[in-house]
Amino acid sequence: MFARIWALIGKEFIQVVRDRRTLAMALVMPIMQLILFGYAVNTTVDHIATIVVDQSMDVRSRDFIHSIANTGYFDIVGSAEHAGAARRAIDTGTAKVAFIFPPDFGRESLAGRSAQVQVLIDGSDPNTATTALLSAEALARVRGIELLGATMGRTPTMPIDNRPTVLYNPSLRSVNFMVPGLIGMILQTQAVMLTAFAIVRERERGTLEQLIVTPIRPFELMAGKIIPYVIIAFAQIGVALIVGRFWFQVPFNGDLGLLLALSLLFLLGALGMGMMISTVSRTQAQAMQATLFTLLPSIIISGFMFPREAMPPVIASLSYVLPLTYYLQILRGTIVKGVGLDLLWPQVIPLLVFAVVISVLSTVRFRRSLA
Repeated sequence: MFARIWALIGKEFIQVVRDRRTLAMALVMPIMQLILFGYAVNTTVDHIATIVVDQSMDVRSRDFIHSIANTGYFDIVGSAEHAGAARRAIDTGTAKVAFIFPPDFGRESLAGRSAQVQVLIDGSDPNTATTALLSAEALARVRGIELLGATMGRTPTMPIDNRPTVLYNPSLRSVNFMVPGLIGMILQTQAVMLTAFAIVRERERGTLEQLIVTPIRPFELMAGKIIPYVIIAFAQIGVALIVGRFWFQVPFNGDLGLLLALSLLFLLGALGMGMMISTVSRTQAQAMQATLFTLLPSIIISGFMFPREAMPPVIASLSYVLPLTYYLQILRGTIVKGVGLDLLWPQVIPLLVFAVVISVLSTVRFRRSLA
């Protein structure tokens, strides 16, 4: 009996070793999960991109700016001349927070009166916004106490009057952040998985070879396989937007036509990825493994669930190769912020490059697989 069991065990190991794709997936997937979850999953937000508008230009405003940088929560990435430029930086996503010092900040502080500091906070990500809001308030209190000590308590009120304004999502509702992210994640998952499975299923059943011998050209075969899933994906977008708007009460502040056009660009890349997976997979099980392998980094490091500001720089830099990273910024930019193409074009260009490259590569590999 044991001899027969050992023989079956040996047979299974031989099959696993021969199936190099499954073996590689089984060895690489746990390592990737450990690295991603170990480094990327961090809810403690710091190093928030910050821009300053110093219209006072004196010693007291500069001291406050140094205090901002020294907190560790804010990384000053630039400066602006006026509040409008700071708001545009937040609209584009260049900065998450803006500190604005009015021209009379130093004068009011020196005279012993309460000096105002306006703080603009990007509320599209409630987790980051909450950290920025609390940190800005704590910083204002600490600076105020320091100034009270310097004036020996002669100031009748708190020296620093912190005036925070949360943009786009004043109530900091997490659903306003999650629903656009879920639309992007569902769209990528369905587009990649359905496309890969459709072609691999044809190959398993032997019907793909039957299609090859017909007068249908490879391009026509690809178009016939892809277009139905484009239609299904747009139907999913419509359903998700309707549910998000009327069930979860997520406001839609942008241009619907622009969102659909940019969604088509993202879909072309996702469908091309599905086609690429189908060319390297011989069974639906292999297609499932490859799909999960590509989707896991998108879930963890694209900004879908966890803020990229909380990730180590090396892990955060890997997110720039993921198309979902840019599409999530487009979704949240159009749905939550209501911005247009003039501010979204930095996200559009990487999506366009990825869609072209993956479409060309998948087309070439698909033609070779038919040969």
